[in-house]
Amino acid sequence: MGSNKEPYEAPAIQAFGSEVTAWRTAAGLNKTEFAESLGYTPQWISQIESAKSIPSKEFAENLDTFFQTNGLFFRQWKRIVETRHLAVLPPGFAEYLEREAEADQLRVYQLMLVHGLLQTESYIRTVVGHDQDPDTAERLVAERLKRQEILTRQNAPRVWFTLDEGALRRAITGRDVMQEQLAHILALGELPNVSIDVVPQCPTYYPGLAGSFTMLGFVNGPDVAYTESAGQGILIQEPRIVGSFAVRYNSLRGDALRVEESRALITSVMEEYG
Repeated sequence: MGSNKEPYEAPAIQAFGSEVTAWRTAAGLNKTEFAESLGYTPQWISQIESAKSIPSKEFAENLDTFFQTNGLFFRQWKRIVETRHLAVLPPGFAEYLEREAEADQLRVYQLMLVHGLLQTESYIRTVVGHDQDPDTAERLVAERLKRQEILTRQNAPRVWFTLDEGALRRAITGRDVMQEQLAHILALGELPNVSIDVVPQCPTYYPGLAGSFTMLGFVNGPDVAYTESAGQGILIQEPRIVGSFAVRYNSLRGDALRVEESRALITSVMEEYG
């Protein structure tokens, strides 16, 4: 399976690596001796133990045979397979999702793509299916659809979405899917707890070009902000920095069209896909 420059955050992958280290150490083997005994390279063993590589089924079975563990490593490998869709998420995103589910308010600015809470199933499949095996892609689709229930659950949070027009016009998939996606945005915009506006395209610079971000508000706690850069998720809790995101969001809403004007623009773009 895959390997990373940085350790995977997925608990199942980390647990597998820790167990390999524990059993190897208990057997009195260094990594080179262990690798030679199993027929692998010391570099591969090091990658597994540091949770930078995902073990294969064959490797897990070889470990069980070598250590006589009655299937311990195979069971851990199965756990990795069952949860590996989480391993492809940006580091920091899992913690963000926990906070998102608790939030009373969300303020979202989205530059490049339609935000995950607004995506249709077909749009999601295009986004998350890129470079993923079918099973992992389907789990990611199901997880995102489940996450979207936050918008319609009992005691749903108040959510403001501000989208760059480019996110609407970026045809990442077929015209019919894009038309369906924009119709879905219009429908969600009719929910009493959801507000959607659009920053129209213009040839000059505006602060939103710096990147997408989300702010979460809580009744009994301070706001937090979340952004992603180069595949890394960053959950920001330092009040001064969170405050700067709040100022930026308010500024961006000043650049956006009014809600009804935004709906008219979304409708116009949707018709262009027809």
